[in-house]
Amino acid sequence: MWRSCLRLRDGGRRLLNRPAGGPGASMSPGPTIPSPARAYAPPTERKRFYQNVSITQGEGGFEINLDHRKLKTPQAKLFTVPSEALAIAVATEWDSQQDTIKYYTMHLTTLCNTSLDNPTQRNKDQLIRAAVKFLDTDTICYRVEEPETLVELQRNEWDPIIEWAEKRYGMEISSSTSIMGPSIPAKTREVLVSHLASYNTWALQGIEFVAAQLKSVVLTLGLIDLRLTVEQAVLLSRLEEEYQIQKWGNIEWAHDYELQELRARTAAGTLFIHLCSESTTVKHKLLKE
Repeated sequence: MWRSCLRLRDGGRRLLNRPAGGPGASMSPGPTIPSPARAYAPPTERKRFYQNVSITQGEGGFEINLDHRKLKTPQAKLFTVPSEALAIAVATEWDSQQDTIKYYTMHLTTLCNTSLDNPTQRNKDQLIRAAVKFLDTDTICYRVEEPETLVELQRNEWDPIIEWAEKRYGMEISSSTSIMGPSIPAKTREVLVSHLASYNTWALQGIEFVAAQLKSVVLTLGLIDLRLTVEQAVLLSRLEEEYQIQKWGNIEWAHDYELQELRARTAAGTLFIHLCSESTTVKHKLLKE
């Protein structure tokens, strides 16, 4: 993941050096986050209307320029991000679009739009509660009673992650075969709330986004702490589905497409969390090594 981040920064350095100019519009809304709090419904595609993408630093942070116009959010706010690394990653999304802008591929832009516009008007405490709520329906806490091969697979693959999280955060996470799910101790919620409070609101938007993709806050924590790779977290979140595919076979290209899309959203969300938690500027001297 970090190698991908460095590639984004390297490409972004070239964007910073590009001259602005040429025809273009001022803004485009970007794609919608496929989460419970869906806010935007822009067109899925649009003809590319700009030639150059560049980054400038303003009073409020780092801005994205499409030719000579400033990028804006769906609510017409100036698109300004707090981290240069994040600005580079977003600029790379826009610069990588070909003749057609595919908004649904621009997950970092979407997350920034949501953080800037805050369409559901949630504060930090509400974002934390939303993330903690995923514990009640966490994928890896729901177990089957049969067949035995799947029971064993869940035990072998999910238990080590639960054990890691319990040790890492000093909290109890149980599993259950009941449709009502496991009983989550109040102390566990308190510990998780306290930990999430250390993140800023931008990072919390990313945490909720990733948890919504994986249907698991435990797997999300594993990603943030680098205990899991994106590929591992996605496969663990789809364990039962992958088991059924191995048993009954794939459906043409549908499962592969869904898997790649989930990986892309999860990777973008995880990168967003890290870039929102880092320093505001990039050490450009590292890019020359």
